Amino acid sequence: MKLAQVRGTVVASVKARGLAAHKLLLLQPVEASDPLGEFASKDAEPLQMYVAVDFAGAGVGEVVLVVHGSAARVEREGQSVPTDAAVVAIVDSVQLDGRTTFVKP
Repeated sequence: MKLAQVRGTVVASVKARGLAAHKLLLLQPVEASDPLGEFASKDAEPLQMYVAVDFAGAGVGEVVLVVHGSAARVEREGQSVPTDAAVVAIVDSVQLDGRTTFVKP
C-alpha cells in the first residue's frame, strides 16, 4: 500500500460495467515524512499523478491509502474489472520514527 493525496476527479461517462458505481480520483503520491508536501523543496519535481478507483469516499485534498496491482481488482457480478489502483482508506494520521507527520484536519 502507498500514501497519496487526492488532487482531483476524473469523469468518464462510458466505463466498464463493473466501474459504473465508482468514482475515479486523480492522485499524487506523497512521502510519509511529509504527506502534505509542506517542507518539500520548491525545486523538487512533483511525483507523477495517476487515476484510481475510489472505494473509501475520499474527497479532493485528503490523504489516502492506495493498493496497486491485483489487490486493486474490482469484482462485480462474478466478473473481474481491470484496475491498477484503488483507494481503500482515508488517512487520519501518520506517525514516522516516533514523530507525527500528518493529522487529518
